[in-house]
Amino acid sequence: MNDLITQNDNTTIVTEYKFTPKEPKAYQNEEDLEKFLIKELELQGYEKLELNNILELENNLKLQLERLNNIVFSQEEWQKFYKENIANKKLNFEDKTKMLQNDSFTLTLEKDDGSKKNIILIDRINPINNYLQVVSQLKNESGKFKNRYDVSILVNGLPLVHIELKRRGVNLKEAFNQIKRYQKESFLQGNALYEFVQIFIISNGTLTKYYSNTNQYKTKKSLNDNYAFCMSFSDAKNNIIEDLEDFTKTFLAKRNLLNILTKYCVFNADNELLIMRAYQIAASERIINKIKIAHKYKYYGNVEAGGFIWHSTGSGKTLTSFKTAILATKLDFIKKVLFIVDRKDLDYQTQKEYDKFEKGAANATKNTDELKRRIESTKEDEKIIITTIQKLSKFVQKYDNSRIFDSEIVFIFDECHRSQFGKMHEQIIKKFKKYYIFGFTGTPIFEENAGKNYFVNDNKNLELKTTQSTFGDCLHSYTILNAIKDKNVLPFKVSYHSTMKQIESDLDKKISTIDRESSLLSDERIEKITSYILENFNRHTKRQSAYMLKNQRVQGFNAIFATASVDFAKKYYEEFSKQLKQNNSNLKVGVIYSYEQNEDLDEFINDTQSAKEFLSKAIKDYNSYFKSDFSLEKFDNYYKDVSQKLKDKELDLLIVVNMFLTGFDSKTINTLYVDKNLKYHGLLQAFSRTNRILNEQKNCGNIVCFRDLENATNKSLQMFGDEKASSIVLLENFAFYFEKYVVLIDELKQKFDLLNFPLYSEKEQKEFIKIFNEILKLENILSLFDEFKNPLNIRDKQDYQSHYLELYATLKQKTEKENINDDLIFEIELIKQNEINVDFILFLLEEYYKTNQDKIKESILKTTISNPSLRDKKELIEEFLNEIDNNKNSDYKSLFENFMQRKKEQELNQLIKEENLNEKLTKEYLDDAFELNFFQDKGERIGGLLPAINPFAPKSEGNDEKRESIINKLKAFFDKFMVFLKVDDE
Repeated sequence: MNDLITQNDNTTIVTEYKFTPKEPKAYQNEEDLEKFLIKELELQGYEKLELNNILELENNLKLQLERLNNIVFSQEEWQKFYKENIANKKLNFEDKTKMLQNDSFTLTLEKDDGSKKNIILIDRINPINNYLQVVSQLKNESGKFKNRYDVSILVNGLPLVHIELKRRGVNLKEAFNQIKRYQKESFLQGNALYEFVQIFIISNGTLTKYYSNTNQYKTKKSLNDNYAFCMSFSDAKNNIIEDLEDFTKTFLAKRNLLNILTKYCVFNADNELLIMRAYQIAASERIINKIKIAHKYKYYGNVEAGGFIWHSTGSGKTLTSFKTAILATKLDFIKKVLFIVDRKDLDYQTQKEYDKFEKGAANATKNTDELKRRIESTKEDEKIIITTIQKLSKFVQKYDNSRIFDSEIVFIFDECHRSQFGKMHEQIIKKFKKYYIFGFTGTPIFEENAGKNYFVNDNKNLELKTTQSTFGDCLHSYTILNAIKDKNVLPFKVSYHSTMKQIESDLDKKISTIDRESSLLSDERIEKITSYILENFNRHTKRQSAYMLKNQRVQGFNAIFATASVDFAKKYYEEFSKQLKQNNSNLKVGVIYSYEQNEDLDEFINDTQSAKEFLSKAIKDYNSYFKSDFSLEKFDNYYKDVSQKLKDKELDLLIVVNMFLTGFDSKTINTLYVDKNLKYHGLLQAFSRTNRILNEQKNCGNIVCFRDLENATNKSLQMFGDEKASSIVLLENFAFYFEKYVVLIDELKQKFDLLNFPLYSEKEQKEFIKIFNEILKLENILSLFDEFKNPLNIRDKQDYQSHYLELYATLKQKTEKENINDDLIFEIELIKQNEINVDFILFLLEEYYKTNQDKIKESILKTTISNPSLRDKKELIEEFLNEIDNNKNSDYKSLFENFMQRKKEQELNQLIKEENLNEKLTKEYLDDAFELNFFQDKGERIGGLLPAINPFAPKSEGNDEKRESIINKLKAFFDKFMVFLKVDDE
């Protein structure tokens, strides 16, 4: 039995794990790993089950729910209960996850005698009451594919955790890919029990990761459906626990696993299941334990009853604070939890984030009167309140006799910086008598960056105000070094550009700050910086490949431009507007700042009236972009919309002064342009707007500086990391990556001459895939460097990529057909980053029509087969090229429209005939889909298109598979023609 884990309710994350010494062992295959894992789980108190199939799993569920609910089902009661609550086809993953993640959720059993009894599937109040079993090699032969699952952990009979194992030495991503395949083939295809899975674990023995179940029912692809979001477990000192043996003794310790399932998961408002990372759980547990101890010994009301959490920006502090707030409200002696921010824009952002985790769990306050009502309310749904420090300070002054001052209150300060160290903070903590105070920050204030804020300490001496002196000891730390090492946030690529050497040289002389800023505002400098940004924007944000047309828009990222003052922001916005108009560019640039001095938003402004008028005009420009109706009177709504447009990638570039540089999180931002002096915590906060993980294309936060911030950057990284932080937090220089890239290109050309394709040897195929994978990864990094010029010419790159995609399609088909697993990994997401879109192909088709140049035709064909999203349209494009050749005198637009309409009708009629579909209903259904640009593949309406299926036919006749096949064909038809119809409409 593992004695390293404290078996009590308070600790899920062990303080420091003593790693098991690893002795040299014989080769381990998947079967060896599986036997080892099950033996370890048995030693920890799991019951091993010998189950062969899904039916036996169902029978075991009945026994376990009887045990949990202290009941015995009659056969009739069980059949009805199972059919309605477990195997009901109207229930999907979302519904079943709600059953498990809602504290108050119960199911109703109608007993044979007419009485009713509440049934729970999991005991969330007392997690250790749940019963754990482990089963391996369970067969699922209910659908088209015959799958056998490695290891499943049953909680009260339900498979809530699934573990996929690969032999040592195999790429861990292959285990992830196999789970994705199981999800597609059987987990979420009417498999009543495996729709309950909450956590997936993947391991090759050496490396082990976990992640939450992907929600396949969302119309948008879940972020969990990406290998980048797999998590490593660790102890409270952030030592990663990767080996399967160590992971089993920690993460899978009975109480730990049950705590994670019942306390440290969040099923958010977007119907995505989130699992907290180890450092988040550790921080939450430290705070709750601190509150319990301080309450027990009654030493609340000072910093001894509090502390601060130092978690790197971008590491998920809001989720940690949310779950901590929820757990604090469950302590019966806590009256309220107040989540305090220092600016009204963060008030809105926090409310929105909390609402994502659980709608209505927290309450924002519009004014002091509403704060009073909520803070004195006894309603259970008003126990968590989000407010600004300004409103809380006014409440303290205005309502001197409120009864809340004698209640036990938890204060959680978000981003506890200097703005929360002043008089308002002192007024608040003096008034409340029984408080517990906690701060969250990614960049603490130490003496070195404390400025000139002092207070009188207990010895009557002046002492600098720091995070520790204001909030208490650091309860848990997870620095930017930890976050980047764990791949929870991305490193930064920082470039420094000398924009106007003569001006900057002159500024080295001792002149005032005002004169310096005035010189930097020169028209010539602003024009050059703006021009540079526009020329490189698509490359910086990965919106176009090297061989695309200028201004050709594709999927990518967006950017923020941090400027030194409102005057800078105004001048840059004017210059961008001017150059965008000159270049006929469709780039959308916005600007936002506070146009008046106030204590919430402290932007530097020379002329408040001018700033106000200018912003009013900029908002009108914004309205013209997005057909909206914002104004200065609706500034808060404008702010909220800008925030959402950034997250949705509808706004390409936002010019700011201070807004959006702290507290704003958007995974879609990858670039920060900086014409502003930054240092210490302000610098790292601003940089960190760019380094949220999104997908495999986003490999770093791209920082482009137009001031010399190199020393400031190094000092900041040393302060919040250590002396060696730069080597971890910052990418290497251009030469480091380019030298590797050139070596790989030479190896590719020497070993795989294009004349020798296709490759028939499996050994050659695997070696080619491996080399090309590495080329794609390096190219993804190098594309951000201004110096990068690809030594591989465009045509050769397209040809190699075509062969790569052909191998991908062939091997994928082989894997699915033979139901086998291959260790090959394909970097398809990195290819998609550089995809040519349909707009560009249509442009080339029209150019070919006009010029009849063979090289354009060749380019079209090469481009088509070298891009994943165009390969299925290859025949269509080739046919249209022949149409052009045979109809030189026709109008191009009419030729294109008539051809596409004719092909669309021909293929649809053929599909209707082949599959015996209802012609009238099918055409109406697809007409609506093309009109809405959305294909709905579920619901009664689509069922009405399909041929009648004999309801009495045995399942083996493949009714479900036939239905799925028809729907897939209809959707493929829709996808094939929608892109051309959409382009034509535009």
